[in-house]
Amino acid sequence: MDTELDRTLRAHGHRVTRPRRVVWQALQAEHGHRTVEEIAASIEDAGEEVDTASLYRTLSLFEELGLARVTRLGDRDAGRWELAHPDEHFHLVCQVCGDVDHHVGTLVARIREHLEEGHGFATEHVELVVNGRCADCQRAGAS
Repeated sequence: MDTELDRTLRAHGHRVTRPRRVVWQALQAEHGHRTVEEIAASIEDAGEEVDTASLYRTLSLFEELGLARVTRLGDRDAGRWELAHPDEHFHLVCQVCGDVDHHVGTLVARIREHLEEGHGFATEHVELVVNGRCADCQRAGAS
């Protein structure tokens, strides 16, 4: 079975290994922004095993190849990993429950345009994080 992972790894001169497949499956299994610890727990829950060093190396390789991306959603936040996607959205981070949601719209494109046309700044990557309270926490009266 020739998957996106297999094709991308081979196209860049990398081998397709069991640990790489296991990490890829863990990233695909649960969408969202997950810490390395959460990914490791998911791998373990699936009955697989990947040592921590291999997990970090694999995630870094996936980021380098454009398969995954890491986002830091706060000053003290550990990196959170997800499958790669265009950066035409921003992250809404609930400061109460920790939920992270993607908001898709035209805002990122408008910011890119403003920076490029108004300031001559060529953006390579845009990471917008908005902190606040999600609808559920607002309804619950959490602060």
